Amino acid sequence: MEELKKTIAGNLVMLRTGAGMKQTELAEKINYSDKSVSKWERAESVPDISVLKNIADLFGVTVDYLITPHENAKPSEEEKKPIVNHRMITAVAVMGIFALATLVFVILWLCGKIVWNTFVCALPVSLITYLVLNSVWNHGRHNFYIVSALMLSILAMFYFLFFSHNVWQIFLLAIPLEAIIFFGFHIITPRKH
Repeated sequence: MEELKKTIAGNLVMLRTGAGMKQTELAEKINYSDKSVSKWERAESVPDISVLKNIADLFGVTVDYLITPHENAKPSEEEKKPIVNHRMITAVAVMGIFALATLVFVILWLCGKIVWNTFVCALPVSLITYLVLNSVWNHGRHNFYIVSALMLSILAMFYFLFFSHNVWQIFLLAIPLEAIIFFGFHIITPRKH
């Protein structure tokens, strides 16, 4: 077991430093503390198999690569794949939607119409984009909050677009809709072992 700890520690240090990453950055990417990463790299403990899988996916190698001694060898070309920063891709996608809304706003402004509602419409679209990307890359973690914000943004969009009078009562719909969202997210519960 000690030999396995040392092997994993060496490979982890090699991959992390090769990627120009600090322990805190690695810890953040795999949702663990930097103290845990430090213990793994000092061969004081071994990450769980699910954590090893996350680390392997992050660096574009196999779990087998992590547990096999390599003597400072770099992973083969077929084991390498670029490290993709999903948070940055999500941020670019969401900001792209607001950039498009700004473009539409400016074009309408140049045509003599000031339409602030373009930004009101951009909010639900950006939240839908965020929901999809979060579902793909974070396995739906925090989707409840995103769907709740989406529901409120849709109500706000209807309020600003379709009601010329101050009909704030539309926001009362948020109460039953929030209950539906809450119960909908709790329909399936994980089994206890």
